[in-house]
Amino acid sequence: MQWKKRLVCIDPELRCREIKCCVIFLFVTDVFGSLFPQAFLPAFVYSLKVSPLIEKISDHKDFKKLLRTRNNVLVLYSKSATAAESSLRLLSSVAQEVKGRGTISWIDCGDTESRKLCKKMKVDPNSKEKGVDLLHYKDGAFHTAYNRAVTLKSMVAFLKDPEGAPLWEEDPEAKDIVHVDSEKELRRLLKKEDKPLLMMFYAPWCGVCKRMMPSYQQAATELKGKYVLAGMNVYSAEFERIKEEFNVRGYPTICYFEKGKFLFNFENFGATAADIAEWLKHPQAPQPQAPETPWADEENVVYHLTDEDFDKFIKDHSSVLVMFHAPCEFVFSSSPGVLAAVDATVNKALAERYHISGFPTLKYFKDGEEKYTLPHLRTKKKIIDWLQNPEAPPPPEPAWEEKQTSVIHLAGEDFRESLKKKKHTLVMFYAPWCPHCKNAIPHFTTAAEVFKEDRKIAYAAVDCAKGQNHDLCKQEGVDGYPTFNYYNYGKFVEKYTGDRGESGFTTFMRTLRERDHERVGKKKDEL
Repeated sequence: MQWKKRLVCIDPELRCREIKCCVIFLFVTDVFGSLFPQAFLPAFVYSLKVSPLIEKISDHKDFKKLLRTRNNVLVLYSKSATAAESSLRLLSSVAQEVKGRGTISWIDCGDTESRKLCKKMKVDPNSKEKGVDLLHYKDGAFHTAYNRAVTLKSMVAFLKDPEGAPLWEEDPEAKDIVHVDSEKELRRLLKKEDKPLLMMFYAPWCGVCKRMMPSYQQAATELKGKYVLAGMNVYSAEFERIKEEFNVRGYPTICYFEKGKFLFNFENFGATAADIAEWLKHPQAPQPQAPETPWADEENVVYHLTDEDFDKFIKDHSSVLVMFHAPCEFVFSSSPGVLAAVDATVNKALAERYHISGFPTLKYFKDGEEKYTLPHLRTKKKIIDWLQNPEAPPPPEPAWEEKQTSVIHLAGEDFRESLKKKKHTLVMFYAPWCPHCKNAIPHFTTAAEVFKEDRKIAYAAVDCAKGQNHDLCKQEGVDGYPTFNYYNYGKFVEKYTGDRGESGFTTFMRTLRERDHERVGKKKDEL
């Protein structure tokens, strides 16, 4: 063997105008002239540690296979290994956090083989300021360029829900909000903060929260230095203890603290920044509202009936529209025809006789007999129009479980046995009257349709309003609607707290199946 001294540049980006841009290597040349430079590479080349979870791709066929077998892929294109270094360090952490739910890939457009792939994909990281480009691929096709904050938290949130809204802290206008991510951070903030603190506990899907955020963050900026306004997404099941401690029963729940001690709730959810600032000058508990005058005590043309006088009134009037209601429900005050009302929470015998299960329920009586139930009459105009021409209501829309869908509807007696037959089951516990349930049902149903051919997967539903399912829902930890639980062969694993759209439900299940396929692949490799 003989030693040879050679001057080489280890990176094509280095233009080597000075000798310090290059590295002098000692190459060992054997009798066949082969070179072995690896043992003499400088330390900074070895410092580029890429997580084994990041898949480095250079061949077009391999890339197509990746997109075909993974449905949620974030690809880092770089003009060189040097340009990719800081991004790869961050992405290594991201890959660990989204393991099993998303895939990170790296294509170095600076090396000869990968350059062809970049050209085919029409990606040129040289045109980017930092020499890198992040593109997302969903279900085998290009989805979007990643243009959110380049932080661990934001990238993890994006890959967990690529179509979800950005995190609150990504909004530049929210820079003065203290964003709290964990119980530990909350405890530290309450312990160390001397200034008065207003904390919004919120859920990312909450419409009221979203409408209030602009005013809240404006107030944070205007009051900076005097007060602290903070926010914490506590929707996840991991924050049950926090929600219990601060009585979070709905979103948003806004708590006022002084020196770490909770004092009051702020409940003006339509407040402007000025309203918030004014309240903070003189914080006080919400004022009790003056009791409303009972509807029956108001002067109006509606006859308020009871268990005692109902039958006689119906016999004495040939045509009567009756509203069975609960306090604070929608009411009517005037209309052609005879109008009557029954407080079904007080007159329980009537409610039971006419099977009143929800409020308000409108029933039409003709010649002393019940003729129609009218669920479609919900506005004054509709009631007036209908009374001018009483006719049979349109047929009711069939209940969810009566429709032909791929969702399996379960009851208490067959719940556990049905779940044991499927490897992955997402169960929606719901009540038919619940608005959030009604919004989620179409998306949940569509997701079930996507996986109807997969025999290991099921989307199931339990109607907790049915008496036969009350014990089951309580047993499965249902304390609000809808609640989504994930089961593996009948065994409860976790609560699903992701997006309630089709994308969220399908991504969750696809992730589970990807993990299954990865395990099978590893076993084959071991064999």
